Amino acid sequence: MRIRAVEKDELPLLTELERAAGAPFAEIGMPEIAADEPPAPEELAAYLEHGTALAAEAPDGTIVGYLLAEPVDGALHVEQVSVHPGHARRGIGRALIEHLAEGTDAPALTLTTFADVPWNAPYYARCGFRPLGEDELTPGLRRIRRLEAEHGLDRWPRLCMRRDLDGPRPTPADPGPARAVR
Repeated sequence: MRIRAVEKDELPLLTELERAAGAPFAEIGMPEIAADEPPAPEELAAYLEHGTALAAEAPDGTIVGYLLAEPVDGALHVEQVSVHPGHARRGIGRALIEHLAEGTDAPALTLTTFADVPWNAPYYARCGFRPLGEDELTPGLRRIRRLEAEHGLDRWPRLCMRRDLDGPRPTPADPGPARAVR
């Protein structure tokens, strides 16, 4: 597997990959999340200009996962990590996160996620993220959570998480399931 920057002409592929990565949410009683329309390629293009868009490429050249991140309050905020279900549980999501962590000067990575979905908060905890208390939320994270609530994501428990990058790295022993941050 190779991790590299996303090319502009690949943005429609990310939209399709996101649809596939969202499907397992229907199996755990979250059909609204599974049916949520992914961002259009035009929306994703902003990450090519003002953030980070990484692709995980299989040996045959197929994009099997991607990660989007942008600067938020001095940290690098992981907006999305998605892995095609046919390639899940192979460490692809973790490899994308590690690639991002190793390639940034930011002091931390942050993300928002579902608290009780196995391939969300529990997975990110295994990747070295910790839940943030309400008093630890930065203005940018509060804005992101407000937008998520307006989008209806607060129907299920959500939380913000942070991984400081100046400490020890998590061990790669258990890649666990990697799907969508959502």
